[in-house]
Order: sequence, then C-alpha cells, then structure tokens
Amino acid sequence: MRRRTPPPPAPLPQRHGVDPVRVRLPAGGSWATVREHLVERLSGAGAGTVEGMFDAGLIVGADGRAVPAEAPYEPGMYVWFHRELPPEVPVPFPVDVVYRDEHIVVADKPHFLATTPRGGHVTETALARLRRELGIPTLGAAHRLDRLTAGLVLFTVRPEERGAYQTLFRDRRVRKEYEAVAPFDPSLAEPRTVRSRIVKERGVLAAREVEGEPNAVSRVELAGHRPCAAGKPALGRYLLVPATGQTHQLRVHMNALGVPILGDPLYPEVTAPVPPGDFRRPLQLLARRLAFTDPLTGREHRFRSGRSLTAWTAYEEWSGGR
Repeated sequence: MRRRTPPPPAPLPQRHGVDPVRVRLPAGGSWATVREHLVERLSGAGAGTVEGMFDAGLIVGADGRAVPAEAPYEPGMYVWFHRELPPEVPVPFPVDVVYRDEHIVVADKPHFLATTPRGGHVTETALARLRRELGIPTLGAAHRLDRLTAGLVLFTVRPEERGAYQTLFRDRRVRKEYEAVAPFDPSLAEPRTVRSRIVKERGVLAAREVEGEPNAVSRVELAGHRPCAAGKPALGRYLLVPATGQTHQLRVHMNALGVPILGDPLYPEVTAPVPPGDFRRPLQLLARRLAFTDPLTGREHRFRSGRSLTAWTAYEEWSGGR
C-alpha cells in the first residue's frame, strides 16, 4: 500500500493565529493555468478577487515565491494564500490555561468561543487565541467542544504527536464529565443511561434521533436540585457522562428526557439566532472534567474546569429577570 506523500510545509506564516489556506491542484480538468482553476474553485470569493490576489503576489508556491497569473496548470502542485478575514465580534471572556507541558495544553474555554476556525468564527476561536497568547504556532486541537459549550479542551503542541492524542478520543479512552442546568423533574428516574441513534445532516442546525442501532450513549445523574424564584420552574444540576461523541449528543438526550438544557437555542426548538455580541444567557452546559493516560509519557491526567454555570449560582443574573 502506497503511503501518501505529506504536503510541504507552509511557506507563509500564520496571521492572527490562523494558518494560510493550502490548495492542491487536482488531477484531471481542462484548466490551462493556475489562475483559471482558482477562479473557478474560489468563485464564492467574488468577481475579481482571485485576479487581484495574483496581481498583488498573494498566492505563493512551495518556495514562497508569488505564482504568476499565467503559470501553467500542474496537477499535484500546492499553492498557499491568506484569505481576507471579515471583522469578528470579540468574545469578552478569557481562555484559561489549566495545564501545559512540552506535549499538551489543556484550556478552559468560555461559552460563545469556538474551539477551532469554522464558518464565520476564525480569529475569535480558542485555537487562534492560544497560538497568539502562548506563542505556539504549531498548536492544534485534539478534539472540539461546541461553540456554545464551555469547559475543558485538549490541545497538542507538536503536529507529529496530535494523532496519538486524537486516538484516545477515537478509542474512548478519555473520561469526560459534563455538568448541565435544566428543569428539575421529580418523576424522572435517574441515574439512567440513554441510548439512541442520532443523525446530524449537513446544513441543518439541529441533530435528531431516528430509529436504528444506537450510536449515542449518555449517562444522566441528578447532582442536586433547588426551587427557583416565584413563578419559575425548579432547577436541577445534572452530571452527564457521554460514552460516545455524536454532535449535540448531550443536548439531544436531555431534550428527549423532557429536561432541555437551559439556554439551548436549538432544543426543544430552533429559535431566532442570537445577535452577534449578545453574550447573555449562555447555554448551561460545561465540560467539567477530563481524565486520561498520556499516550507519550504514561502520566495519569485529571483536570477540572474552574468555571461555573450561572443559572445555578445566580439564576436571576443569568435570566435577566425573565
């Protein structure tokens, strides 16, 4: 079996903690020049954008030199460039570093901050911030948390070691414990294990449960409950332990139990998008604990988030009096 040749290193430095875009020219096709291919491939960038990048020398080859607009098309050739980043609303909460050594960084991510660049969230991500703040341009994420979920995330320092840590998550050798605040239902028998089949379709915001072999397993346990203000429902604080890692798994399972997590804009129903810059009423879901055996050092790691869920500690503050 032939081993795929790794791509050459990027000839451009990061910007704001974000890697340059790398494009490999595919085999086949009828493009005469590199420019023709990129104009077609990046058609969503707007008329004249790619031509302007060539004119400004912003598209470079593996040697770091600008690729001429009329350079002949070569299948397998790599080119790099930085995309223009639209302004992003800063997330006004810090990313706290819980642990750091020569192999890993464990961060305590706030609500509203994406883990890695995706969609409209690029520079305002935990990864880009940590690269800038720690001065580690090679930092990479071993897994991800939803943007709306706060808590512990594992990052790797060396790209060649990332696979070893990602394998821990793939093989379910990482113990993850979450906390959530949701309505208290005294009729809900717990602790209990929820098993279902969850699907998440591209372009659809919410995941859903369907018939079929379960691919999502979560343990749900009530850790405490308390009455709320007059006219408000009683609250429960739940300990959630996922055995699998489907998209929105804990949110879907809590909703299926009839106790959707407070502040969830998707479950039980999709609500209007939260306006940029509105950081009130965060989703009350927190990745509280992370434990694993380090695959490189053999060290037993156990980490705990220092964040709290404000609907539990200060409901009126979280709800804004609603």
